[in-house]
Amino acid sequence: MFQWKKLGKVFTPQTVEGRPWLNAFAQAPATLIFDDFVRVYFSCRPPADSHGQYVSYSAWVDLDRSNLLKVLRVSELPILPLGGPGEFDEFGTYPVSIARDGDNVRAWYAGWTRCESVPFNVAIGTAVSEDNGVSFKRTGCGPVISYSPEEPFVMSGPKIRRFNEQWQLFYIAGRKWKMVEGRAEPVYKIRMATSDDGIHWHKLNRDLIGSRIEEDEAQASPDVIFANGKYHMFFCYRYSSFYRSKQHGYRIGYASSFNLVDWERDDSKAGIDVSKEGWDAEMISYPHVFELDGKTYMFYLGDGVGRDGFGLAELQGVLL
Repeated sequence: MFQWKKLGKVFTPQTVEGRPWLNAFAQAPATLIFDDFVRVYFSCRPPADSHGQYVSYSAWVDLDRSNLLKVLRVSELPILPLGGPGEFDEFGTYPVSIARDGDNVRAWYAGWTRCESVPFNVAIGTAVSEDNGVSFKRTGCGPVISYSPEEPFVMSGPKIRRFNEQWQLFYIAGRKWKMVEGRAEPVYKIRMATSDDGIHWHKLNRDLIGSRIEEDEAQASPDVIFANGKYHMFFCYRYSSFYRSKQHGYRIGYASSFNLVDWERDDSKAGIDVSKEGWDAEMISYPHVFELDGKTYMFYLGDGVGRDGFGLAELQGVLL
């Protein structure tokens, strides 16, 4: 079993002034490492409109590399504008995953559109930054990973990695919608695709992680890191119904693999759970694991799926 020491909540969006588009939420943290600071990308929301509808933007916060609990600055504007009418990202860019590619910084993100019979649909797009990750421009008006016969809806949660001279994209794909007390709730599973250029993808077209708590378990945020000869995946999972409660809410799971395709799940090794009290006492989710200056850290979300920000934990020991 791994052991994570919680260091505290790092960023609270409600404390940021002068940015009405950053009213609440700091979801799905993802890092980009610089010499003196760590840039953490996240997704946020302005207040709901007059019809009670939300949109989602992506932004960043810079943290002191020598003290990851110290906020240095927050982006003045969203990293991407929302898409135009009818485009796949018209109503949201959430979540986002970042990687360096030569002189550029590239982003893969989930674009949201609204629906009638269910609340939303999602596809995965890509964007490029030419100002060292401050802002991004879409590579096109459409997604690079969209729905297909095998993956019919809710293509989301991209986590980009580069292993063995190839791009790997871990993501989620919708399996079904369930009606729970008149509300449509999505069930999604973890999938992956590979690419030579980051735009044209070959999908594996099968689930990577088996269900544990129920057949309709929903899984998200498949964050993969290589250490000590194998691949380690930290992800989150929840029940398909009433998951906004403590009993059925998100928890963090773990799986390992030697080839990126075949994964052995063992949630007992995850080593991190909800706290007895405080901002992460009801749920814990959307892990992002990264190495920095000889240590391994995890950013993660607490109650309300990141409504009040994200926190930090440090691994005690190594990933084996």
